Formats: sequence, structure tokens, C-alpha cells
Amino acid sequence: MKTGARALSLLLAIFLTGCGSLGNSPQHAKANAAPFILITPAADASPTATAFLPPAAGMATPTSLYSASVFILPSPFPDTATPTSKPAVQPTPTVDLATLFPTEAAPPPADASAADAPAPLPSLTDKDTVNFLLIGSDKRTGNSFRTDTMIVVILWPKEGQVSMISIPRDLWIYIPTVGMQRINTAFENGETNGYEGGGGALLRDTILYNLGIRIDHMAMVDFDGFRRIVDTLGGVDVPVSCPYTDWHLIDPSYDPYNANNWSLFTAQPGIDHMDGDLALWYARSRMKSNDFDRGRRQQEVLRAILQKALSTDTLSRIPQLYSDFASTINTDIGLPDMVKLAFYAPRLPTGGIRSYYIRPPYVTDWMTPAGAAVLLPNQAALEQLLTTATSLSNTAVQRVTINIDVENGTTNTGWDTLAASRLHVAGYNASVTAAADRQDYGNSMLIDFTTGQDQASRDAILNVLGVTSAQIMSAPDTNSKMQYRLIVGADYQPCFKPQDLSH
Repeated sequence: MKTGARALSLLLAIFLTGCGSLGNSPQHAKANAAPFILITPAADASPTATAFLPPAAGMATPTSLYSASVFILPSPFPDTATPTSKPAVQPTPTVDLATLFPTEAAPPPADASAADAPAPLPSLTDKDTVNFLLIGSDKRTGNSFRTDTMIVVILWPKEGQVSMISIPRDLWIYIPTVGMQRINTAFENGETNGYEGGGGALLRDTILYNLGIRIDHMAMVDFDGFRRIVDTLGGVDVPVSCPYTDWHLIDPSYDPYNANNWSLFTAQPGIDHMDGDLALWYARSRMKSNDFDRGRRQQEVLRAILQKALSTDTLSRIPQLYSDFASTINTDIGLPDMVKLAFYAPRLPTGGIRSYYIRPPYVTDWMTPAGAAVLLPNQAALEQLLTTATSLSNTAVQRVTINIDVENGTTNTGWDTLAASRLHVAGYNASVTAAADRQDYGNSMLIDFTTGQDQASRDAILNVLGVTSAQIMSAPDTNSKMQYRLIVGADYQPCFKPQDLSH
């Protein structure tokens, strides 16, 4: 990648500066359950001196659970206790190593003929944006690897707005000079086939051709680098809205090729403190979900990292951090530009990050003639999604100016932070400042301090929260620094789908 980044390359600066020693974050212990519950402890778990051993003869190389990751953004949260609870009686499932570490067949031969190439998508990004590609790969040894995590980050520096777009690895697109192929093979093809500028250049050109997004800067990190970054942060506190269960290696020092060393792990709704290993598991595992759900969890972790970085002294430690992680992160942003970027980071509002996911109905499962299971773009729908993601909407610009104070009116610890996080995803500036006057609210309450008392604005907030029975209190106050106060009641349900929230 060529050196010398533009001065407004904020997002990658945040990623690289989100790696300092950040001290302790607020503690939000859960009321009724540990945030991570060990469902099925493995029998005869055996430690090994090497965290990831080479595969034994005849054993498939791991490609799914601990593939490399690229996560690069931010959020603040609390510590949690070591998981201890488990069901009293439950049959112990056995992990299938062939499922955890499947053998991935070689990609089907591509057809590079121009006749088979779809028309390129018109450019959707203009000179007012700075666009990043955050990459994670399955690289472990050698130079051959695939980019299984790809998130495009679009920044509007003047407006303080950001769009994140998760790209699924199996998206079937046209790779210049190669032909129709999975998008996660573009980088590898560029490296091995002598493409001018290498793998990064071919991946940039592929994204521009198929998605219409100009990539200005790139950053790549592997899974070991990601774990190191999160651990250097002191861990991150991730707002887990929906319970998630998947296979987890009991200890990172255990042999992953011993089936007894795996157990089912559950992340319960709440504010969960994650070290590097746990954050990687949460953001990368997909054995009991899919790539689309994994994209959601990856963006949750990115938001957590960003908020953690902005809430600490990370930005003041840029030179040292840049030196410490130069060998961990492959990026085209130089140190002088990092220092310039620190000025912009605190200006990014909490509600200024919009999330988008290339998923059904924008893609459809399809089997290629060669027998490969891929995701075929539904071109018209996908173009509409991308147009929305690469544009500044009036709704987004208006919502980011609305300040909502969130208080917890229940005994469910962390529900105020979960509700605030949900409002952030929808574009509002929400903050948790104090506890409610009591913790026995059966219904949520929205107090409106605006002079306009607009019913449509109130309905939009409640719709984001999925609350239909909230009480409304009108309290116009021209001196109020906030527009609304939300008191979360027992009727609030934390689990939601971020892709369903309007921006």
C-alpha cells in the first residue's frame, strides 16, 4: 500500500489510537446472571504449550472460528464475573471439529471473459467523504490468505457522520482480470497474480467496480493482532442486546484440535466486559449463526472499541501506540497524519455512526455451476442500499442533534446502557447520567422537554426502542440541554435487529 494518508482519515486513526492502556471502565454487574454462561463444560480439557498447533496429518486447517479479524472502532462498558452457572441437567453435546475447522475447497475456476462481467456500478461516493476498508483475513502462515472480514467505513468529516457497511465474504462479484468469484479471494488473487499494486489494489478496484465505493485507505489486522489490541485497551465493554451461544475454546492455551477442549458458551444480554480472546470469539464465531449475524456482532465490537478510545487518554498516546502496533496493523496511514487526526476524533457524535449490512434481501443464496455456495447480489436492491449508505440523509443529520437522557427504572442492571446503545445505532445522541428515581417502572416513560412537543418525533424514538406502551409526559423547558428523558421500564425488551432500524 502506498504511504501518506489524507489528514481527515479519522476512522483508521481511531482504530490505531484505540490501543492504549486505558485503565478501568465503569462496572455494570448483571443482576440475575453472569454475562457469559458456560453451558457445557468439556470433559478432560487439556492444556498445551502452544495456543494454535499445526493441524495433524489428515486434519483440516482451521478456517472458521478463529479466522483473523479486522475491527477498528470504539464504546465504554463494565467488567463481568467469570461464568459459573450452568443448567442442572442437560445432555453434553460434543463439538464436531470438522464443523469448527471445515476443509474449504479451492474456489471454482473464474471466467475472466469481459462478456460475463456485469456492468460496473456508478460511483456513489464524492469528494466530501473519506472512505476506509477495514480488513480481517484468515492468514496464519505464508502469503496466501483470504479476507473474510470486510467493513467499509465512510466518513463525512464536516458533518461528523459515518456509515459502516459489512460485506459478506461469499459475495459473488466480478474481480478485474480474474472474473466472477467470491469477494474474499480478491486480495489473494492480487498478491499471487502480480496485479499492479498488489492485493490491496485489486480489492480496492473490485469494491469500486461492484459497489461503487472509492476506497481511500485500508487497514488489515489478523486475529492475534486484534486480541493484542483489545487486551492493550484493558478489554472492551460490549453492549450485548441478544443472547448468543456458540462453541468456545475453554482457554486460549488449550489445544483447539482436542474436541474435549471446547464448550458451548452463551453471552447473555447486558454490558459485557471482553478481553481480546472473548471479543474475538464474539465477533468471529458463526457455527450456530451465520455471516450476517456475525457482521452485526463485529459492528457492535467496533462501536465498543471506538467509545473506549474516545473516553480515555488514548488519543494523547498516538506516537507510542503507532510504534507499538506498527507490526500488527498493515495500513497506509502515516504517523504525521495520525497526529493531525486526533483533533477530529472527539467531534464524532455517539449517534453519528450508521450501520448497514449486505444481507438478504440484497443478496440471495446461489449455487455456481462449479458447485460453490455463494451469495448472488440482487442488483437493484443492493444499489438502493448502497445509495442510502453513501448519502447524508436529512433524518440522520436531524437525529444527531437530539439529546436523550436515559435512566434505568428497573432492577435489570445495564438496561439503560443497552437502550442508549440502541438509540445510538438509530442515530440519536443518548447518554446515561443517573439512575431513575425508582426501579419499579412497569412501563417505560418518555419525558418531552421540547417546545414543539412533536408527536411524530416522540413516536420515532419509541419505535426505535420497540416500546408501544410507554407513558408520555409533556414538560416543555426552554432551558433544558436535552430534548427528551427516557426512563426504561419492565416493558423494554433489549434484543433487536439493527438492520431494521431506520436512519
